[in-house]
Amino acid sequence: MSDSLTPRTGRSIEVEGITHGHAPIPMAARVGNMIYSSGIMGKNPANDTLPSDAPSQSKFMFANLRTLLANGGAGLKHVVHVKAYIKDNTYRDALNDEWLKCFPDPHDRPARHTMVSDLPGGMLMQIEIVAVLSD
Repeated sequence: MSDSLTPRTGRSIEVEGITHGHAPIPMAARVGNMIYSSGIMGKNPANDTLPSDAPSQSKFMFANLRTLLANGGAGLKHVVHVKAYIKDNTYRDALNDEWLKCFPDPHDRPARHTMVSDLPGGMLMQIEIVAVLSD
């Protein structure tokens, strides 16, 4: 059954060099003018590895976000909501440092909710986003 709101080709968005391990999921999906991400982690796309420190993970995580958005035909200005997961509150500063580089204007930032979560596999932080593109 075909649904005009859900294209059957080109819906998945990937970030080159980043995998979700063995999970058969894309990094994001675009449907119409909306982009919904899976978990965006701070892996280095040059070698698909996760650095052990929070500042590096944060830097790569937001770089991966920029790449994901570009691959979906969007940019940071289209992000309307961010859900952030941190392993411990001590990683909040590393998250905020890169957040402020992406969204420096306090009057033009997406909504964000940050939660402490038991992240797997050495992840110290991860984000999910929703972006809305104008047609």
